[in-house]
Amino acid sequence: MTARFDAIGLVVSDMAASVAFYRRLGFAFPDGAEELPHAEAGPPGGLRLLLDTEETVRSFLPHWQPPVGGGRASLALRCEGPEEVDALYGELVGSGYHGELKPWDAFWGQRYAIVHDPDGNGVDLYAPLATAAE
Repeated sequence: MTARFDAIGLVVSDMAASVAFYRRLGFAFPDGAEELPHAEAGPPGGLRLLLDTEETVRSFLPHWQPPVGGGRASLALRCEGPEEVDALYGELVGSGYHGELKPWDAFWGQRYAIVHDPDGNGVDLYAPLATAAE
């Protein structure tokens, strides 16, 4: 028997706000997901993103409290190219989401930016930079 990586789960404060944010990033949540205590969406690539309200987590772990301070995890979304990083970052920040790091050409060879979801989780947007040989 071999366990396999299948999903990423996030605890969210506001399901509707989180579903709206991740839909903007291409996650296909079903209609009505905004009203549910647990929602799942499958992005391209076969993984799933799982969202649960704080109340849902407390239903089986009554003493759970959200972490305090900065997060230790983030989601990373590969964009088609550097211009998509800039456009998506601009769209999200323009819609009121927190831009943690404006797009920049990172020394490791990517156009890279960070936005926060409604609960402050980092979402990295990146694309490889063209090399001189391309």
